[in-house]
Parts: sequence; C-alpha cells; structure tokens
Amino acid sequence: MGALMPDPTHTGSTWWCEHAWLGDDTISSSVMISVAGGRITSIAPNTHPPRSARVLKGLVVPGMANAHSHAFHRALRGRTQRDRGTFWTWRDLMYRTADRLDPDSYRLLARGVYAEMALAGITAVGEFHYLHHGPNGRPYADPNAMGKALVDGAADAGVRLTLLDTCYLSSGVDGAPLAPGPQQRFGDGSGDAWAGRTESLRQDLSERTDVIVGAAVHSVRGVPREHIPAVVEWSNSHAAPLHVHSSEQTAEVDQCIAVHGCTPTALLRDVGALGPRTTAVHATHLTDADLADLDRTATGVCFCPTTERDLGDGIGPAPQLLDSAGLFSLGSDSHAVIDLFEEARAVELDERLARRERGVFTASRLLGAATTDGQHALGWTDAGRISVGERADFVAVDLGSIRTAGCGPTLETAVFAATATDVTDVVIDGRHIVADRRHHSIDDPAGELGQCISALMDTGAPQKEPAR
Repeated sequence: MGALMPDPTHTGSTWWCEHAWLGDDTISSSVMISVAGGRITSIAPNTHPPRSARVLKGLVVPGMANAHSHAFHRALRGRTQRDRGTFWTWRDLMYRTADRLDPDSYRLLARGVYAEMALAGITAVGEFHYLHHGPNGRPYADPNAMGKALVDGAADAGVRLTLLDTCYLSSGVDGAPLAPGPQQRFGDGSGDAWAGRTESLRQDLSERTDVIVGAAVHSVRGVPREHIPAVVEWSNSHAAPLHVHSSEQTAEVDQCIAVHGCTPTALLRDVGALGPRTTAVHATHLTDADLADLDRTATGVCFCPTTERDLGDGIGPAPQLLDSAGLFSLGSDSHAVIDLFEEARAVELDERLARRERGVFTASRLLGAATTDGQHALGWTDAGRISVGERADFVAVDLGSIRTAGCGPTLETAVFAATATDVTDVVIDGRHIVADRRHHSIDDPAGELGQCISALMDTGAPQKEPAR
C-alpha cells in the first residue's frame, strides 16, 4: 500500500522548509511557516521544526501561475508533428478536436490537464476559454455549460482558475464571419451578446473563492474593432483581468496594417484595451511604437516559449518587455509541454540564441515571472510570494534528482536545472494537493488523461446537437 495522503481540506498548519526562496536573490534555510485560513501568518528562518510541522524537503518556491492555457489543446500533444507539423496541420487538428467536445468530456479533459499542472507546481491557471457552444453554434441549455465544465475540472484538480471568457466573433482581420463548422462554436454574435453571457457566468460563480471570471479578446482577427469596446467595458466594470492574443505572427501584423492602417497593439490602444489589468499574449512581433505603448500603459505580456517554438512563431523582445512597467508572465498555451521551469529558462535561452550572449536575465527575475507576475496577471494579487499575508502556495523542488544532484539550493538550480518532474509537493491555499509526487484526490492522473484523450481523438465522434 502507498503512503497515506494528507487531508487537503486542512488549511491551518505549520510547515518547515529545508530551503525556501523568500525573495530577492537569496535562499533561506530551515524556514518555519505558519498558516491559518489558507494564508501565511508567520515566517521564521533558521528554526528547528516542531514535531507537529509538516516537512517540505528540497527548495521551496512560491506557487507558479500558468497565465495562458487552452485546455483542449492538450489532446494534440504528439499528434501534430507529422508532415513536418506546419501551423496549418496543427490548426486543422485543433478544430477537429474542438468539434468533438461536450461539457462532460471537457470536464474530464480539463481535470486531467489541470492535474498535470498541479503535479508540475502550478497553483493557478488562466484558461483562455472560447469553446462556448454546441455543434453549429447552438447554445447549450445552460449557455455557460462549457465554462462551468472547466471550473469543475479545476476544482477536481485543486488548482485556482481564472476563467478568461473569450469573445471570438470573426475569422479574419477584415471582420469575415466565423467559418462553417467548429468555429461556429466560438461565437456569441456580438460583443454585447458576449458581455451578457459572461455576466451571467460571473453571477453564477460569484460565491466561489477559487475562481475569477475575467475577459479576453481572442485577437484583432477574432473580434472586429467595433466589438472590442464591449469587452473592455465589461472588464473595467468588474476590475477583471483582460487578456488578448496579440502580434503572434507576422501575417497577423501585416493584415492588421493592411485593413486598419496600424499594428494590433496600436488598434488595441485606440479602442482603450491597453492598461495594467491587460495582458498581451505572445507579443512576439512588436515595433518600437508598440513597445512604447505597452510601457506607457503598464500593459503586461505573457510569453509562451514552448508553444511559440512549436508553431515557429519567433522570439519576442523579452529584454525590453521585462524592463517595461507591465507584468511579464508565462504560459504553456497549447501544452506542447507543461513545465513552467522550462518556460522561464526558455526566455533566457532563446535570447542567448538571438543575441549570441549569455546571462541576459537573472534567475530571480525569471522565477518571478513564473510566480508573482503570473499570479497577479490572473487577478490573484495576494499570491506568488512566500510572505506574511499571502496565500499559502508552496512548491517543493527535489534537490537530489538525477537532474539537480550536486547543484545546490539556488535559484539557478530551479530555473536552469529542474523540470516539472522534480516537483515533489504542492500546497495550494494551505491545502496539500501533491505529496511525494502523488495527487491527493486523483489516483492515476496519467491513466485518466490518456483514456480521455484516446476516447476523444481515436474513437470519438462529433457530438449530438445540444438540448435547447
């Protein structure tokens, strides 16, 4: 029999960390942390653990935030590289996958994907959610059934969710209507209709403390210019996070200039979409004027390096953006890999390739992007640091694995040597969600996820028409 798993509902306790990152560039040792009501109440380094303390070995860092996720894209992993894996073969399979999901299968898939995130040390996820309706765009009896499936999946996995309900109305920068087929499932008809549905979702979830309902503009391709203000206004009225795909590919930038006479960043600026609660996802191909607009408005950005590599999108201007006034967060996007350590080091390593120079960013700045900046970009402004008053999110990294052996308890070990498989324990809001690499409530997350994806991709069929 395996070890007895801890009770994840217990949020008042004392934790003793062998080593812990409490901020700056230093690591503290023998750190005792008291927690009550899911929040940190005291921190005492260089302290012997009392008998009642729960022990976290290795290096403990704050909970990481995956600021950009498309849960259903996880089903594509390993399936899109044939025929040289072009963007178009990837997109084709993505649409076919979207067409097969219903609320029940979406919850199962999300449960597995978010469990994979929890096991990787991710304590909060921003789900960029645009798969709203049934086949051919017909609403389910509950128009937010698909969003609620994601909420339930996150709750099963024990991670906090920022549900970035996404407005997606058109198939091109010129405002062309959504194409027949899977794209019809994404649309609400107008920005105002999107706002009405999303407000209903927000009200339905208003009592939840583990969910934030935010907003998203899919892109300047996916939302005509005249409909973006409705999304911005809804976001402003609730002080909610607002995310948007922007400048991911050069073709998007060129088309926007051809149709609107400006870049995507400038268009978003002109309709009032930039600001400190906004996150521009990817932000790969930016002009100097774009960079100045993002800095002046303190607009954040989210890099997704493993997806940007996988799709051949390019390398964004990380040095300028990391020095900008906005937050700099990280996401796994299409989930080609779910590993925030990899995303963090990729920012540095990609820049080394681009400029043929090492040591562009410090390990603390990169880990801060994966923790503090990511949590704040998702609206969890009381998370991402091991500090009194903050949410009790802890991630223990094994310092004796084959990857980290001999490296020592340093931030450089976490960022440049560790991987998601080195995460041993994860505490979320004081709850012990992962212990000794085992999820507290899902006995076989890999088996469940494999069965779900196989049923969806190998034996699945297009779903029935939803109930009216």
